[in-house]
Parts: sequence; C-alpha cells; structure tokens
Amino acid sequence: MSTPARLHWSHVTVAGQPCEVFTPLAAVPGRALVFLHDLAGRPLSQADAVRSAIEAAGLPTIAPLTGRSWWLDRIMPTFDNGMTPERFVRDAVVAEIGARFRIQPPGIALLGVGMGGQGALRLAYRHPGVFPIAAAIAPALDFHLGMRNAADRDDGELFDTLWETFGDVERARQDTAILHVHPLNWPRHQWFASSPDDLDWHDGAARLHGKLVALGIPHEAVLEPLPGEDQAGFERRMAAAAVAFVVNALDKESRRIE
Repeated sequence: MSTPARLHWSHVTVAGQPCEVFTPLAAVPGRALVFLHDLAGRPLSQADAVRSAIEAAGLPTIAPLTGRSWWLDRIMPTFDNGMTPERFVRDAVVAEIGARFRIQPPGIALLGVGMGGQGALRLAYRHPGVFPIAAAIAPALDFHLGMRNAADRDDGELFDTLWETFGDVERARQDTAILHVHPLNWPRHQWFASSPDDLDWHDGAARLHGKLVALGIPHEAVLEPLPGEDQAGFERRMAAAAVAFVVNALDKESRRIE
C-alpha cells in the first residue's frame, strides 16, 4: 500500500488490516484519536476538513480502513473471517496506539463521520470504560432504515453488507447505537452533529438526543445549521468543532482522579 503524500502521515497494517497513521512532531503526551471513516470509505488523509483540524490539534491518530463494516461486533467476511470490526478497534487498534504512541485508555477518543459516526457512538456506548470520549459528524444511526429502503435507492448496494449480516431489518434495528445506550453506564463525553438537510440520518440523531435528554445523560448535540448554511458547509464547520470537543474532553480526562 502506498504512503499518503502528506507530512507525518503513513500507512501501516494492524492485525492484517490497513490503517492510516498521523504522527505529529509535537503531540501532547497521553492523548490519541481513533478516526472511523464514512460509508464511502474515504480515507482520513483525503477528508480535508477533519484532517486539517486533527493536524492543527497535533493529535496522534490511527484511522482504520475497513470498508462497509459498520464497525459492528459481528463477523463480516468482507472485513475478516475471524475478527469483528468492533473487536478490531477495541483490541487491535487500542493495542497499536499503546505500542506506537504509549497511550492507553482513557486517553483515547473516537471520532467518526457518517457510518463511522454511528460506529464511534456505538463503540463508546458498548465500551465506555475504554472509550469515554466519542464525537460524531452526521452519524448514520438508523442504518436499518437504509436497509429497508435500499431497493428504492440508487445507492442501495451500500447496504448489502448489512443485509448479509442481519438478513432482517428488525434484527438490524436491535443492534443500532441508540439501543446500546445504558442508563447507568455511558461515555463521560459525547458530542454529535447532524443537519436537518441530511434527510437520511438526521431523524436518528434527533431521536438519540431526545433519549439522552430523557435519561439525563450529559452530551452535546448540534442539530441546527447557521442561517443560510448548507449541509456541506455545516459538516465542514462541525469538523473543527468535533476535534475541539475531543481535545477539550481529553484534557478533562487527563486531570480526572478516579
């Protein structure tokens, strides 16, 4: 695999899976980021707004490249025959961060976009002790609805891996991030942003916000754009906001006394 033509970026293989790595020259000790990509599989090095914000923050980052895995805790042959995407992040990527950057939980944050946004939240809800910080831009939370409507979509093939994994819309719904929210055990820092112009996924983000409010779970949700701001502009602005949230949360975790 070729190396990205950007300073301090490289490609590595972790547990047999390709990942991008950002290694800043001057990083704040004890803090790192895992970036989870969108449904299109766009590498972090090509996601200009998010990448620029991460570079400016000097956050050591590993960004796995897993295809349409949805970051689930299920064996997906298109990803790996023996390891689930969730376990890959939870075990292999966390171990790589420890070996490469000498950073351990709770100094590791999750940040994702789209499919990766729901993955970041879902992983944090399932493993809040390992990932106490999660940020998501335009999270694709209701992926079961994408399955249901796939036959009527021009890009319906994007949901093929979900059909292969679940085989049923209701089974998929029961494994969505919102149903993994625990009322007594949740990530200490969670942030997500979704524009109403995102017709596929905004309702899910609004529903998650409502559930967290009802349960009294602290979080930050940005669900409205600025006047005249389109979806693309909103998501570019949210890239900087998401990284700022992560940096602030990592700073709080570094001062936290158990």
